Amino acid sequence: MSQDFFPDVQGRIPFGGIGSDDPLAFKVYQPDRFVLGKPMEDHLRIAVCCWHSFNWPGSDVFGMGTFDRPWLDPRLDPLIAARAKAEAAFEFFDKLGVPFFCFHDRDVAPEGRTFAESTTNLLTMVDELEAHMQRTGVRLLWGTANLFSHPRYAAGAATNPDPEVFAYAAAQVKTMLEVTHRLGGSSYVMWGGREGYETLLNTDLVREERQLARFLGLVAEHKRRIGFKGTLLIEPKPQEPTKHQYDYDAATVYGFLARHDLEGEYRVNLEANHATLAGHSFHHEVAQAVALGIFGSVDVNRGDYQNGWDTDQFPNSVDELSLAVYEILRAGGLTDGGFNFDAKLRRQSVDRTDLFHAHIGGMDTLARALLAAATMVEQGEIERLREQRYAGWAGDLGKSILAKDTLLELLAGRVATGEIDPSPRSGRQELLENLVNRAIWEVDSATDHGDTD
Repeated sequence: MSQDFFPDVQGRIPFGGIGSDDPLAFKVYQPDRFVLGKPMEDHLRIAVCCWHSFNWPGSDVFGMGTFDRPWLDPRLDPLIAARAKAEAAFEFFDKLGVPFFCFHDRDVAPEGRTFAESTTNLLTMVDELEAHMQRTGVRLLWGTANLFSHPRYAAGAATNPDPEVFAYAAAQVKTMLEVTHRLGGSSYVMWGGREGYETLLNTDLVREERQLARFLGLVAEHKRRIGFKGTLLIEPKPQEPTKHQYDYDAATVYGFLARHDLEGEYRVNLEANHATLAGHSFHHEVAQAVALGIFGSVDVNRGDYQNGWDTDQFPNSVDELSLAVYEILRAGGLTDGGFNFDAKLRRQSVDRTDLFHAHIGGMDTLARALLAAATMVEQGEIERLREQRYAGWAGDLGKSILAKDTLLELLAGRVATGEIDPSPRSGRQELLENLVNRAIWEVDSATDHGDTD
């Protein structure tokens, strides 16, 4: 089924600048523009996901698919359909000009009647993916296994009450980790889509945590055995599809890793919409992961504040995203992680070209956020005020407390004599918020005037 799947886009999406009225041109994103000493493309390491963009037909619990996706035609032979899907995906990656993509095993190859048949299908398609990657230069950011869609995983994979399901999931991850290694993936993601519970009435929390820890340990062991140098990532999510999932947020994941001697084996792949489902801002989750030393990669999207579920919309708020990018830049930037667009079109966006509009808007939003965050880093005022707020800890009192050179009684005595009598100090929140806005405005002003240096 070799064809031009996106005929409305001829050639690669160009940079048109903020003054361009071409909807199929970038207004801000320039892959080769230098920001803080390296190209924008290397800062952002943008990836397109295969599941929402090429596997989802636009269906929901109330209705069938709405999208124009010829590669999803159920009348096609499954492997012929998979090849067509791969052709469409790489045509899209190449025309959009992104350096990376991400996929689950079942995104690219159909499930067979047996595990052996499923594996054969996957390896057949890996040959196809390799050829497309060599032809286009698009690389694999990370791979993962779908351990949540098949009915066998209704009660979880690693945390399933049936050890045979655990074993089946282990075999699936082994295969997909080896595929990711073969394709040169930067990372491998463990997303526990159903690693949680729907009711505590039939759940043994202690047992399921022990099972999950053992599963993660086995994966880390196999990573070393096959010589995979990429990062193992856990993607936190608080609930949905289960009532409660064990990888609730970054802090929960860190506590789990620490309890089970898995520190250093895993980092986190943070998703913006998962952060909001957990009651956090995305800024918080990134800063928390950085502080805990487990920040790895990002699934960039947004939720709808009026809907309490994972709507997976494309990002469009520079204000919110710039704060998360600022924390990433403060931590040294992305290494083998990236910004993967784990986002999907709205069901009424039925044209194939809408995929381009969505990703172009998301990439421009990311680019503006990067420029604003870089401005905050360069100006240094936010960091200076933060350090000033904690300056007392560099003095004798602060040093003695942290060095454990004092006792509770000694501190209480100094307070009782009046030697220590602190006064409230301003946190300057409004000033800091104004500095963030100023950085965004400066970027917008420069962009409006055509300054792209």
